[in-house]
Amino acid sequence: MSCWMPECPAFSMCRGLAALPITCLERAKDLKTRLGILLHKPELGHRTGAPSKLQLGSRQRDSSQEVLEWRESFDQLLKSKSGVTAFHTFLKTEFSEENLDFWLACEDFKKTRSKTKLASKANRIFEEFVQNEAPREVNIDHETREITRKNLSGATSACFNEAQAKTRTLMEKDSYPRFLKSASYQDMTKQAASRGISKRSHT
Repeated sequence: MSCWMPECPAFSMCRGLAALPITCLERAKDLKTRLGILLHKPELGHRTGAPSKLQLGSRQRDSSQEVLEWRESFDQLLKSKSGVTAFHTFLKTEFSEENLDFWLACEDFKKTRSKTKLASKANRIFEEFVQNEAPREVNIDHETREITRKNLSGATSACFNEAQAKTRTLMEKDSYPRFLKSASYQDMTKQAASRGISKRSHT
């Protein structure tokens, strides 16, 4: 039986075997190319060299230290992006995240330079957080609410200052202490402390 006969079943076998080395070679070249690309990607650098491992360890130490600093003061917590995120998650469990959202909206509002945008943002923030029966009404007194309403007539970057300050004080005296005592924050501090002990044991 000859493999040169098209009708012969062995023809397909021979043809497949002949093609196999070429296919394997092409796949090998493709894998080599892909591997080379992966090895040169910055985000995968920690797999190929010691300096990146040191940088990763540094980031972990910074993060651990940051978590521990949140308990030093409410300001330290608000200065940290990850701290704000953790605090916001906690406030959701107490159904009071609108206080932090209002504070953050005011911080963003202060950065607005366009007078037109300033006025439209002021009205939007007032309607969402400050006015009576607002969808996400914050807990401020009637006098502060009325002062803020009057400020809208000539909106400036400071028109929410009093309402923002009252909301901040409420969070600092009420929600912040409970956050520090929460199970979620206690777990974070334990993990941060254990990473600190591990670091000292390796030095």
